[in-house]
Amino acid sequence: MQQKLISKSLFTAALLASITLAGCSKPAEKSEATQPETKAAAPSGDTIKVGILHSLSGTMAISETSLKDTALMAINEINANGGVLGKKLEAVVVDPASDWPLFAERARQLITQDKVAVIFGAWTSVSRKSVLPVVEELNGLMFYPVQYEGQEQSKNIFYTGAAPNQQAIPAVEYLMSEEGGNAKRFVLLGTDYVYPRTTNKILRAFLKSKGIAESDIMEEYTPFGHSNYQTIVGNVKKFAAGKKTAVISTINGDSNVPFYRELGNQGIKASDIPVMAFSVGEEELRGIDTKPLVGHLAAWNYFMTVKNPVNTQFTDKYKKFAVEYKLPNAAKVVTNDPMEATYVGINMWKQAVEKAGSTEVDKVREAMAGQTFAAPSGYTLKMDETNHHLHKPVMIGEIRGDGQFDIVYKTPTAIKAEPWSPYIPK
Repeated sequence: MQQKLISKSLFTAALLASITLAGCSKPAEKSEATQPETKAAAPSGDTIKVGILHSLSGTMAISETSLKDTALMAINEINANGGVLGKKLEAVVVDPASDWPLFAERARQLITQDKVAVIFGAWTSVSRKSVLPVVEELNGLMFYPVQYEGQEQSKNIFYTGAAPNQQAIPAVEYLMSEEGGNAKRFVLLGTDYVYPRTTNKILRAFLKSKGIAESDIMEEYTPFGHSNYQTIVGNVKKFAAGKKTAVISTINGDSNVPFYRELGNQGIKASDIPVMAFSVGEEELRGIDTKPLVGHLAAWNYFMTVKNPVNTQFTDKYKKFAVEYKLPNAAKVVTNDPMEATYVGINMWKQAVEKAGSTEVDKVREAMAGQTFAAPSGYTLKMDETNHHLHKPVMIGEIRGDGQFDIVYKTPTAIKAEPWSPYIPK
């Protein structure tokens, strides 16, 4: 694997608090509350309604609230530059509250009652899979901004997060390499739902293809919201005895806080047992003393510490938005990978609508093929002409003492997504 060291940036780590919100939001309006004012969207032929479907309460609010804010920021920016097809965008925000069946209900509401042209939303794969039959039945359109397990392709969804070959496989290859520590034993630790289980099924097959024995793979799952990791972390320490071991973490949501805290409590250092996380970024490290976690890893397609003019503009715009709309800890907000994917998706949809001259789903779908966008990651991303997935770079970052990441590896070019893994049957 080609490695490229990136110089350090001095961004300060920050946190966004979980926010409970219900109803709909019009991003052009300000509020004296902690975020943009919420109210029911009024029917109007002068606007184009877009749905924002993210958990703003419950276990996933720690990760999803900032995606809602990023979507509102992008909509504000588009409206300030003239809107789309001569019309302003009107955001309709709903809170499915980390309740997976409620994602389907809210998606149906957005399409049939609110008449949105597109939905931006979901984080977990179980929430996406709840929405998928709804958008297919109603011929709706959704942009999904988070890394996932693959093994899926829908004409009604555009996937702007990473497929396994753009995150999971390169991350494990890095851990097995000399620069990544030559790991010979692996712990697959995740939250108990489709994304961790399917990803780990792929990784288990991949590891075996590389000569890793079954006895050198430990796999364990915990429910959403799990908070007691003392026994699990203790078992990891025992399993690691005698061989260079790495942990692959697909823990999601607020369970990451007690997991990383327990790593620190039990003195697990990256030099001994490195943890490679697929769902932990700048946001999820909030409220944790990251000094004991220095050197642990995360694999994404973007980090806030990327240095280029586009990312400087992106982070500056989000900081200004946070202050203007009085977001929690507005002076110290962070950006992360799914936020970048949200921003890219909204702008690509805008470009496709303008190319199609219409918000009609079938026409926009056709116009999305081959769309490109200069992303904050520093790469020009392309929507694949056939599989509805973005071509994305791969980046690996080490946790710093301030909760940000030093990028220790990145691919020289964007990688085409492989939605269907060659390591398991379709």
